[in-house]
Amino acid sequence: MGIIKHALIMAAGRGQRMIPLTNIVPKPMAPYAGSTLIAKGIEQIAKRIEKIHVTVGYKGAMLAQHVIEHGAFSVWNTNDKSNSWWIYNTLLKYLDEPIYVLTCDNVIDLDFDLLENNYQEFGNAPCMLVPVVPVPGLEGDYIFRDGNLVTELNRYKSSDIYCSGIQIINPYRLNLLTKEGKDFYFLWEQLIQQKQLVVSSVYPSKWLAVDTIEHLSQLNNTFLHN
Repeated sequence: MGIIKHALIMAAGRGQRMIPLTNIVPKPMAPYAGSTLIAKGIEQIAKRIEKIHVTVGYKGAMLAQHVIEHGAFSVWNTNDKSNSWWIYNTLLKYLDEPIYVLTCDNVIDLDFDLLENNYQEFGNAPCMLVPVVPVPGLEGDYIFRDGNLVTELNRYKSSDIYCSGIQIINPYRLNLLTKEGKDFYFLWEQLIQQKQLVVSSVYPSKWLAVDTIEHLSQLNNTFLHN
């Protein structure tokens, strides 16, 4: 185990682009590799992280049961709440240590040792974004930086990296530095103004976003042929 003991997987979304599948199951329970997207994610993270937390929303009871059966330490119902609501309104707000934040619809490979060393190099920042190289046809928040200090996030003006959906944050410190708003973007903007938002020099070695049924089919086909 590394220095970071906690991870939170955000899994509350409706998954509109994956209808009709998501009329039956929540997006995190989309079938992948003989299991589900979120179960495989938990399985991978659990090799390194002691406590895995999950936010649920759409079809929350079904998803909560599923992730608990697969080893989730805690589940937080954030239905109709912002994606950053849990930082300010759950017991996690008292957590004065780093926590990985991930999304349920990304299939990733991370070098935890490199990331954690990078995080410590930046003085255990209140928030460190983990970037990826932009993927053609996939929208994202582009990152502009001075060294590793983030100076701007912009969805409409492109740069050489954008947000992957992966972060390392300290919830307690974020409660001291920021006010709750409508989403993570509002949180990041406050940190940018205070020069407290950094971006990692370490990228995921694998990063695939599953936004549509087509993405899911391609992902499963890739798995079957590997």
